[in-house]
Amino acid sequence: MADQLVKNLFGDPVDTANKRHSARKENLEVILRHGERIFAEFGFKGATMQAIADAATLPKANLHYYFPTKMALYHEVIERIFTIWLEAADSFDTSASPREALSRYIRKKMEISRAHPHGSKVWANEVIHGAPIIQDYLQTTLKDWTNTRIDVINRWITEGKIDPVDPRHLLYMIWATTQHYADFQHQVVTLNGGTPLDDAQWQRATENVTHIILKGIGI
Repeated sequence: MADQLVKNLFGDPVDTANKRHSARKENLEVILRHGERIFAEFGFKGATMQAIADAATLPKANLHYYFPTKMALYHEVIERIFTIWLEAADSFDTSASPREALSRYIRKKMEISRAHPHGSKVWANEVIHGAPIIQDYLQTTLKDWTNTRIDVINRWITEGKIDPVDPRHLLYMIWATTQHYADFQHQVVTLNGGTPLDDAQWQRATENVTHIILKGIGI
């Protein structure tokens, strides 16, 4: 009864905590989404926390509550797109055949390019400029991840499931082709008559990219 009285006077502590968690999660998503766009448009040096706060329609103080520095926010944006890319490659571990694994991987990479074009551009801009801030990702996490996928591709080659190709160049081709739709989004839109690809066009693009790459390795 006492507990009910407390709830009546002050609200349910669990419900209040859930609402705070939900609000925090929503604010983080808004900040990261607009942070991706501002960093993609202006680069790390040109972007400002004020510009990101204005785009997210949040007070600058709120932005600093979640990310005390621009570097902290930039790292979070980088980690976010990188984590999404890594999760897209789970098919290498869970799929029985190279056709299934690579088809799922390509499809997910295409979906990411559509859903997170700005995040992809931030990564591309960073690498183009010599990766001054994310070099540690390239030398550790990305290198380790790439080597494990190379082992899987080499196994497929040994088992005669795909043609003997250099696994690195196969991965580079997949990355370059799928991320083209994000990094060169403006060019794609321009060549599409000035309008973004619709659902049917994205489906056809994914099917064509998958077909060309799989056929190129003998699947």
